[in-house]
Amino acid sequence: MSHVPAADRYDKLQYRRAGASGLDLPPFSFGLWQKFGTDHPYDTQREILLHAFDLGITHFDNADRYGPPHRAAQQVFGQVLKRDLAAYRDELILSTKAGNPIGPSPYLKGGSRKSLLTSLDNSLRDLGTDHVDIFYSHRHDPTTSLEETVGALVSAVQQGKALYVGISNYTPEPAAEVAALLRRAGVPLLAHQPRYSIFDRRPERDGLLKLAADQGFGLVVYSPLAQGLLTDKYLDGVPAGARAQNSAFLKPDVIDDTYRQRAAALNKIAADRGQSLAQLALQWVLRRPEVTTALIGASSTWQLDHNLKALDFPPLTADELSLIDEHGVHGTGQRR
Repeated sequence: MSHVPAADRYDKLQYRRAGASGLDLPPFSFGLWQKFGTDHPYDTQREILLHAFDLGITHFDNADRYGPPHRAAQQVFGQVLKRDLAAYRDELILSTKAGNPIGPSPYLKGGSRKSLLTSLDNSLRDLGTDHVDIFYSHRHDPTTSLEETVGALVSAVQQGKALYVGISNYTPEPAAEVAALLRRAGVPLLAHQPRYSIFDRRPERDGLLKLAADQGFGLVVYSPLAQGLLTDKYLDGVPAGARAQNSAFLKPDVIDDTYRQRAAALNKIAADRGQSLAQLALQWVLRRPEVTTALIGASSTWQLDHNLKALDFPPLTADELSLIDEHGVHGTGQRR
C-alpha cells in the first residue's frame, strides 16, 4: 500500500532559511550518497526514506554518481516517489548534482553544457519528475570556463528543469566568481555544498563561511560525522563490517592512537552533556548561522531518530566550544 505520511511531520523541526533566498530547508537533509545502490535492499531504503519524511525531512539530496552503480540512488528515490510520495511532490525539495566522472566518455564528466544538461535530463528520468528543486555543479572543472558552467546552470532554470542552482566542492575563489556570474544572469546562487565537521575545518580556515554570509548563499554541509569518525564506532578500533574496511573515503590507517585519543576526549564532552558523540558533532556544525542544513544518511530508522535528537540538547557553551576546538583538530582522520 502507498505510504500515508505522519500528520504531525511539520511540527517536529524548525526550518532554516537558505541564505538570502526565500527557501526554507530542514536542519537535517537526507543524502543518498551511500547505502542507496543496488547492493542494499530496496525495502530497507524505502523504509528509511519514508521515515525521514515522517520526521519532517523534506530535502533529499542526490547525484548522478550515487550508487553503485552510478545513477542507482536516483532510481531508488524515483521508485519511492512514484509509489509513495507522488502526491506530496510539492512538499519535497529534490536536488541532484552533475560534473563528477560517471564514465570514461568525455561527456560523462566535467562542467560543460553537454555534460551538465545531459546529466540533468537523465536524472529527471531517473527520479520520475519534470524538475528538481536544486541543481548543482558537483565540482569545479578548471578545464571549462566558469562562464560555460554557469550558463548551463542558468539554462536549467530557464528551461524549467530546476528551480534553484548550487555548487559543491568549490574553493572560495571560483565560488565567488560563480556567485557573481549567476547574480548578473538573474539566477542567484542558492547553496554551496562543502565538507565540514569538527575534524574538517576548511570552511572556517579558507573563508568560505564568510563568503557565504557576504554573498547570501546557504551552506549545505556534508560528512558532518567525518565518515563515522565522529561516532563511537571507532573508539576501540575498526569493528567487523565497518565502513573503514571497504570504503574509498575512509581507510583503517587513519584510525590510529592520535585519532582515538582525540575522539575519546570529544566523546567525554558529549557524555558530560548527556548525548552521543554523533549528536555533539551534528549540533556543532549547525551552530553556525551560515549553515542552512547538514546532510545525513542512515542505515536504519533508529540511526535517523538518534541523529535528529541532536536538536533536543541545549546550545553549546563557550567553554564547551573551546574544549571541542582543543581536541577537534583539523585534519584528524584524513587519508595519508
